[in-house]
Amino acid sequence: MTLAEILASLFPRGHAVAVRDGLVTGTGPFADGRMHVVGVDGDTPLGVDGALVLSRAVLDAVRVGDRAPILVAVDSDSQRMSRRDELLGLNECLAHLAKALLLADRAGHPTIGLIYGHSAAGAFIATALATRVLAALPGANPSVMDLPSVARVTKLPLDTLKDMAKSTPVFAPGLDNMVATGAVHVVLNPDLSLEGQIRAVIDTLPAEDIRDRLGAERGGRPVARTVAAAVADQARLG
Repeated sequence: MTLAEILASLFPRGHAVAVRDGLVTGTGPFADGRMHVVGVDGDTPLGVDGALVLSRAVLDAVRVGDRAPILVAVDSDSQRMSRRDELLGLNECLAHLAKALLLADRAGHPTIGLIYGHSAAGAFIATALATRVLAALPGANPSVMDLPSVARVTKLPLDTLKDMAKSTPVFAPGLDNMVATGAVHVVLNPDLSLEGQIRAVIDTLPAEDIRDRLGAERGGRPVARTVAAAVADQARLG
């Protein structure tokens, strides 16, 4: 689905969501109130300027204090890898955006990511993975790092990584692997109303981050939950 199709299905009564330079901001009527929308469209790389624009939109929503849901629509490239962005603190700006979304969640705004295209690396982590749950539409292509990049970092042959990816979802790209690891909470049906499906996601939001539990149940991350629990136990013991 395109962003225009998504917004039409999500807001059948119309909306005030706009796209400027690949950045998505605005609101639309939802349930008995409204929904805030931020995001990245058109496979746009997320750089310093974009991260700050989206952070500002999220923080403005928190300042309103309406506790309305915040939908993060994602069809991005990876983070913008330019000298300018690196020198201006790209990592800090992406972290600021992720923390703004976490702040919104703690302030009572249900935060839902919706990936409908590509996304990777820092842009994926700072947007889609910084929400309480991440929904997806068929055809989405998320990855924490694509296999050619993994090959450059690990010095392993690309063909070896492709073979490993067939049985190891934890670092393999693609929607099916993200579902298996628990990173994607649910895949929505594009033939049904997104308004109803997103409302159902909000009505059943888990009280805490359950991605590690889903990853164990789905077989994509069989030991992550156990390791996280062991680390937490050690931290409590000091």
